[in-house]
Amino acid sequence: MLELSESSRLIAGIVLLTIVTIEFGGTFLLRIVGGKVSMTDFQKSFARAGHAHAGVLVTLGLVCLVLADAADLSGFAGWIARAGVPYAAIFMSAGFFLSSMGKERTSPNGFIVLLWLGAAGLAAGTLTLGVGLLTT
Repeated sequence: MLELSESSRLIAGIVLLTIVTIEFGGTFLLRIVGGKVSMTDFQKSFARAGHAHAGVLVTLGLVCLVLADAADLSGFAGWIARAGVPYAAIFMSAGFFLSSMGKERTSPNGFIVLLWLGAAGLAAGTLTLGVGLLTT
């Protein structure tokens, strides 16, 4: 049986606690769909994308923790492989939500940079983990 490293256990615990915020986002989406929150089509699409990215990336992040432990990654590479995808879940979702804030917004504001920072974390985490799995 594979035991989680201390780093993976800590990150997994934190990531699992964030699921409550994803659930809250789901209730917010239900309010949008129900017509209780007025938004532009752009804002609705970014709200859906932010919520979807959060859920998928949190799930992938938990899988990556187990894979990083299976590859016995340590040091900086181990940290990137374990934290890159959870980091992406936070930053990409925040980028979608925060860049669409504002009354009647039809295009992203400056917070769109968070989406790109999250994408960089996703790339770094998955590339590091993939290479680590292939070279161990």
